[in-house]
Amino acid sequence: MLHKVRRPFAITTLVTLIVSGTAAVGAAQALPAQQAGLYAPSALVLSVSKGGAAPATVQRAVTLSCAPRPSGTHPSPDAACAELAEVEGEFSLLTTSQPQGRCTRQWDPVVLSATGVWQGRGVSWSTTFGNACEMRASLAEGPVFTF
Repeated sequence: MLHKVRRPFAITTLVTLIVSGTAAVGAAQALPAQQAGLYAPSALVLSVSKGGAAPATVQRAVTLSCAPRPSGTHPSPDAACAELAEVEGEFSLLTTSQPQGRCTRQWDPVVLSATGVWQGRGVSWSTTFGNACEMRASLAEGPVFTF
């Protein structure tokens, strides 16, 4: 009889602990995952591709995450995230319509692209340059596509 009295008490105690949030780690793992903080996700894949025909061949690609802190395979995540914050994630503002320098007019297209999420907003951006010289001359002096 004593055994039957303890069992409902133990179940009631366990339910109370789970509801109050003081249950064991195993019970906490059963809860759905939530965002870890107040930061909106910012995770991007940046790439440099060659070729004008779809799909272009990816030459280089890196990952860049800016929230809650800069990280990823980008060689300068702190500087790249700072530059993106300056332009509020508008990748088109990273290039200029007036290239700095002279380039040949050969057609050897280079495609820059960014895909992912910037501060909770979906990103799918790309632009094509006539060649690598035009790309370098058109990019702002920033680090986002310097990899």
